[in-house]
Amino acid sequence: MQQGLTQVTIIYYHDESLELLHELMSLTINEQGMVVIPEVFKEGKSIIAVCQGEIKILNKMGDRIFSVGDIA
Repeated sequence: MQQGLTQVTIIYYHDESLELLHELMSLTINEQGMVVIPEVFKEGKSIIAVCQGEIKILNKMGDRIFSVGDIA
């Protein structure tokens, strides 16, 4: 990977919720080939994965959970 900008999808949890979230961003790649995530974006989040390019999440944990009352 060369220095410059790259498009990534970041998968994360917000500290105030258990909902799995994701965001597409254009970020800088440093000299070591690592994506540089701005500190302001990282605040209040637990980053799970950084994926190259745009990804489409079809299902994520909790999407198909129904309450017991909905099943009966």
